[in-house]
Amino acid sequence: MKAWACKTNVQSRTPMRAFGRVQPLAIMETIMDQVADKCGLPTEHVREINLYKEGDVDNLLQDLPDINNLSRCWDTCMEKSEFQTRRKDVDLFNSKNRWRKRGLAVVPQKIHTGLPAHSLNQGAALVHIYTDGSVLLSHGGVDLGQGLHTKTIQIASRVLRIPSERIHISETSTDKVPNTTFTAASSSTDLYGPAVKIACETLMERLQPFINKKPEGKWEEWVSDAYFDRVSLSTTGFFRYPKKLLFNPDNLEETCVNYYFSYGAACCEVEIDCLTGDHKLLRTDIVLDAGDSINPAVDIGQIEGAFIQGYGNFVLEEMRYSKQGKLLTRGPGTYYVPRVSDIPCQFNVTLLQGAACDVGVYSSKTVSEPPVMCGTAVLMAIRNAVMSARSDSGLTGFFRLDTPATPERIRLACVDQFTDKSKECSELDDSFFATRP
Repeated sequence: MKAWACKTNVQSRTPMRAFGRVQPLAIMETIMDQVADKCGLPTEHVREINLYKEGDVDNLLQDLPDINNLSRCWDTCMEKSEFQTRRKDVDLFNSKNRWRKRGLAVVPQKIHTGLPAHSLNQGAALVHIYTDGSVLLSHGGVDLGQGLHTKTIQIASRVLRIPSERIHISETSTDKVPNTTFTAASSSTDLYGPAVKIACETLMERLQPFINKKPEGKWEEWVSDAYFDRVSLSTTGFFRYPKKLLFNPDNLEETCVNYYFSYGAACCEVEIDCLTGDHKLLRTDIVLDAGDSINPAVDIGQIEGAFIQGYGNFVLEEMRYSKQGKLLTRGPGTYYVPRVSDIPCQFNVTLLQGAACDVGVYSSKTVSEPPVMCGTAVLMAIRNAVMSARSDSGLTGFFRLDTPATPERIRLACVDQFTDKSKECSELDDSFFATRP
């Protein structure tokens, strides 16, 4: 396989959430579908036999110490989604309907977490304890809605052994924590969580003599006693990831670009209208390796949101331009972002059990970016449905379905007498049609 970087006539996009990983995954899953079609095998079988196994290394020659979690995610997803039973139900539905088709697909995913520049893998925190027993926490990360503040408060609560309601957090500011690393690559909890933990452990060491003197005392008493004994109740915590992270294309054996790997699997079922290209996401089942989750509620919310974002990227959102280069999709009326009606009718999320991570803070793993990759399962399910429609028209074999899989593309992929007519019209006059980047 060869790839080329091409200069185009449109501006570059703003990267966000698993950038550089989402597009290659869609390409590889499409290749897997093509291999399955060529070999006459079910797509899920081809994917399963090509999963990483114990003893394998990845494309950068990195070891995969907990790779068994990938097959566990796959097996759990297949079981909880009732894949084999539903596969028969989908085939039966398709055999009875000509213009409505259903598709079912399951897709695995593996993603690494960490910043590939060695100097960036550091985090700091500042913690104050006040004489009324309240705690003020500040760290260098930015809470973008991923629950970073919530998790750092929980970490402080666990170390200090006080309710999280007593811990307050100040927004990120360089006058509190300087020289911060940017919040990206799903690394914020793994950098700032340990920094908070170290700071709180330092404070607990200072409070321990007073706890020993009054083992039946209360938190406020220990804090007060420490204050009157002139013990500092403020400290910083600093964490740097112990391994040297770098990417060396000339010597991959030196390359290490991750704290750990995160694994998952997603199964999606869709129903398409072959005459309009419209589709409905009927059910989604996701199993994700989050280690020993610090906050399952936050993590499940992140998984749901990230999946919908990936779904929008692969299926719904498209930039269009006129022949004169004018952007046509400039608002919600023309640029379709995922909405409430696009949420699966049945949405099941499961965190893999018994998957503690040796290097994550409190054995946890990140869930910020990995679930975006699960959106490819919708694209593959749509492809599966379109394949059934094409078989009714006497067409077999691999076909092209570009992303995003908009209604127009789905409709044209379901080849029949009507699409043949539309091609004749477009050849006569294409002035109406918009161009894509």
